[in-house]
Amino acid sequence: MKLQVVDQAGQAKQQIDVEDAVFGIEPNQAVVHQTLVAQLAARRAGTHSTKTRGQVEGSTVKIRRQKGLGMARQGSIRSPLHRGGGVVFGPQPRDYTQRLPKRMRRLAIRSVLSSRAAEQRLTVVDDLGLTTPSTKAVVAMLAATGAGQSALIVTGTSDRMAFMSGRNVDGARVVPADTLNVADMLAHKSLVLTVDAVRRIEALWGGERAAKRDRVEA
Repeated sequence: MKLQVVDQAGQAKQQIDVEDAVFGIEPNQAVVHQTLVAQLAARRAGTHSTKTRGQVEGSTVKIRRQKGLGMARQGSIRSPLHRGGGVVFGPQPRDYTQRLPKRMRRLAIRSVLSSRAAEQRLTVVDDLGLTTPSTKAVVAMLAATGAGQSALIVTGTSDRMAFMSGRNVDGARVVPADTLNVADMLAHKSLVLTVDAVRRIEALWGGERAAKRDRVEA
């Protein structure tokens, strides 16, 4: 398939051929959802902790005698029934990481890329053209290309100028192609790729190497 390339002013420059296996597949929404859940779960610290009645400080003396007072039996002030007592079945430190096969992660990324391309929410620019940090230039580029401020800007390699220019744009984010992920793409309304980013994405998740790898794993 072909994608239109525009410049920073939004003017059409040329069309480039891109791999159908990356930008033209039928999106698998189930895999996208599972990948998103796994990625968000991995971000959780899992440091929450509560104390059971055995861990709470307090006297072990029986609060009152067993019978004769007409009240319920009470054995410890550390009981969950009392204020300041232990917690029953409370959260404990744990690891929320979910194991996800590489093949599913790659399919999820290709599915989101294909979905953005089909919905006309993917813009390819020839170059960001940033020699010095300029937030104004990024805002102007997003407006001219119709991407809007809620855009994920993807560069071919780590670009410090692009990162510093886009970090103050409310709703936008700049990432290199190597760190492209499902959560970031779904968190933004549009996707802006440089030509170098398109080629890097194809090298990572497309091409003969990826196709051969998928056949082996299948």
